Amino acid sequence: MLNFVLTIVFSIVMLIFMIYPAMKIVEYLESKLVISTKWHQTLVIVTTIVLSLLIGLFLQFG
Repeated sequence: MLNFVLTIVFSIVMLIFMIYPAMKIVEYLESKLVISTKWHQTLVIVTTIVLSLLIGLFLQFG
């Protein structure tokens, strides 16, 4: 349980720092595919959360 809590804490801190890379990733995808505005915003949010969780896992177990 402690590992889970620490991973979430690390991920919450990394949310702020992962916004810019998520925007760049979605911009790259948008240059290759046609993406509507609604999907653009959703993809940025989902990508930010996924990147934050990955960094949190790396900080916890890496």
